[in-house]
Amino acid sequence: MNNKIKLVECPRDAMQGIYQFIDTKTKATYLNLLLQTGFDTLDFGSFVSARAIPQLRDTREVLELLDLNTKTKLLAIVANLRGVEEAIVHQAISYLGFPFSISETFQQRNTNSSIDQSLQTIDQLLEHCGRSGKTAVVYLSMGFGNPYGDEWNIDIVVQRTEQLIARGVTVLSLADTTGVSTPEKIREIVPGLISRFPDTEIGVHLHSTPATRREKIAAAYESGCRRFDSALRGYGGCPMASDNLTGNLATEDLINYLEEQGIDLHLNKEKWQEAIAFSGRVFL
Repeated sequence: MNNKIKLVECPRDAMQGIYQFIDTKTKATYLNLLLQTGFDTLDFGSFVSARAIPQLRDTREVLELLDLNTKTKLLAIVANLRGVEEAIVHQAISYLGFPFSISETFQQRNTNSSIDQSLQTIDQLLEHCGRSGKTAVVYLSMGFGNPYGDEWNIDIVVQRTEQLIARGVTVLSLADTTGVSTPEKIREIVPGLISRFPDTEIGVHLHSTPATRREKIAAAYESGCRRFDSALRGYGGCPMASDNLTGNLATEDLINYLEEQGIDLHLNKEKWQEAIAFSGRVFL
């Protein structure tokens, strides 16, 4: 088992649902503190319709203000070919993330395309990334359940994972889109995927209430997961969840758990504390 931990800090996910527009320079200052902290990856913005996600309409301007003298790699989310083409030209971006759902209903709602159309977009994404030296990250949303009435079971999760890997996906994040994951479900699904697809980097993007964060982190880690998405203080929410306390995993909880396992994450804790302090100006 590869024991290298990859931490993906997700301010994009944390900010995208905020109605009041966050000033571009404020965003950039916050992101620069996170870049200086030393995470493996920073999910910093998205190239999607400004009507769909108005908060992130300034992703290009934010990118120009980032200090990239850091080991941290940038990830941007795309939802269609146009987004791929807009993001791919930015040399500073290493990863392009695409949300692919097991649920036909949610795929339509999230990207305005069917599952079959989204698979075609993934093919185009992989082709563009291959030519540009970038890496595609596919988020397998509804990875732990589906509240929309579409058929869901673990076999479907495995089949879709197999389908994506066969197309050339090398990094896949199992996403708990609606906050329905439990430690039991994580232990039931994650180990099997990791053992079945050992050459694929499989991570988790979990949502949780504060009370269940630690047990979900432990379940994923003990299942062999070494790639974790999270957000400072658990900011960002899960608008489809039934409980408004449900949000992202809190990065500080993740750091604490992993350090208790004796893992040196090589983070700049001074810059991390500065980011925590500054976050109050971003998330009012």
